[in-house]
Amino acid sequence: MRPEHAATGRPARRSREEITAAAIAIADREGLDAVSMRRVAADVGTGAASLYRYVETREDLLDLMIDATGAEYGFPAPTGDWLADVLAIGDQARAIMRRHPWLPSLLITRSVLGPNGLVLLEHVLAALAPHPASTAAKLEAFAMLNTVTALFTHNELTGGSQRQQRNAAYLQHALATGRHPRLAELLAPAAADPGPAPDPTDRYRDIMARILTGLLAPQPPA
Repeated sequence: MRPEHAATGRPARRSREEITAAAIAIADREGLDAVSMRRVAADVGTGAASLYRYVETREDLLDLMIDATGAEYGFPAPTGDWLADVLAIGDQARAIMRRHPWLPSLLITRSVLGPNGLVLLEHVLAALAPHPASTAAKLEAFAMLNTVTALFTHNELTGGSQRQQRNAAYLQHALATGRHPRLAELLAPAAADPGPAPDPTDRYRDIMARILTGLLAPQPPA
């Protein structure tokens, strides 16, 4: 909603889009901590002071980076199967977050709605159009889709499987003490027949499907 660049001074030679793309490239290569106004200015060939004519703060730049990644979605026409369509959008979100490993942590901590975010919301609402749930419930479903997908992907990118293995080893050690009988009883069937390790993609889709189905289920009368 702000002017593309400061109204005073020399004519603009850069654009917010160019600056944002440079910041994303830095974050993709070196991580989010490497993104500073001085570093981005150097990569686009200008001085740090000049960069502030386009973007007032690093926080604003982070917001632009988040929204810019939303341009990477592709939106086929809804099929009429609302759950399949929304899960397909979630799959795209996970792929985008893997391409930009810094993105999940920003999405978890910063609630940003820009032009590309509105396009995403519009397509999620189009996918949910056949569902009789209220608008409020559909907006909650959109929020949960974004947040749970970011949390799931962040866990994957930060060694979640290794932590899970360590936790499982400790759990077996703790159960062997006999001090947790209810937990031991609950986990006995899985211990007897562990089966193959679940595929992370299948786990994501199953968990997300249950969350969405529960959120959009008819509410009991008050």
